[in-house]
Amino acid sequence: MRTIWSLIYGVMYVLYTIPFLKRNQSLKRNDYSREEYNRIIHKVPKQFARQFFKQSGSKMMIQGEENIPKSPYLIVGNHQSYYDIFAYLGYFKEPFGFISKVEVSKIPVVKPWMEVMDCLFLDRKNRRQSVKTFKKGIELLKDGHPLVIYPEGTRSMGREMLPFKSGSFSLAKKANVPILPVMVDGTYDILEANKNRVKKATVHMTICDPISVEQVENMTLEELANETQNRIQNALNQAE
Repeated sequence: MRTIWSLIYGVMYVLYTIPFLKRNQSLKRNDYSREEYNRIIHKVPKQFARQFFKQSGSKMMIQGEENIPKSPYLIVGNHQSYYDIFAYLGYFKEPFGFISKVEVSKIPVVKPWMEVMDCLFLDRKNRRQSVKTFKKGIELLKDGHPLVIYPEGTRSMGREMLPFKSGSFSLAKKANVPILPVMVDGTYDILEANKNRVKKATVHMTICDPISVEQVENMTLEELANETQNRIQNALNQAE
């Protein structure tokens, strides 16, 4: 029953957001600072994500918000479940954009919302498109807009992480921004662990110590991937 209600609630709420989407699409980006623009654009999506997360009956526990840098940064997280999206969007207190697989752009209403939120769509099978996406990501980071990447490439659907792919860490190097490792644990218990039936769970989000700009400059992409994954793994171990 919780699964059906969550689905109905999600669809109805998305339809409810359409007038807000149209209003946000009409905003002239140059009339606002990055901070002002993000605050306006992300208000409704954050409300939706938090309410949708709560419909599962789940509880969110957050640690480490004091570790969020004041300057732009690249958020790097583990990826257990589809519910990670709602956990991040609803409970990470600062606005940000996702770098998402291109298939998501085919979802009605979701695509235009993600576009006004300055999210990016990545087609790993199209090298030219991937290069353009990374260039745009670097521009957004330099403009003060944090981005989220999931370097596992797909959902792990459990606590054991898949190896982090190093290529996307070049965003931090080229934009000259710190990396913020973020651990989320328990989202797979809401959905995937129950054969895609929604059940309540306790979810932990830990915002780890950032990897500084100086460290990013001096480490290779492989070293950055390993160090980020190690910090998230340590947070996972502590969440047990």
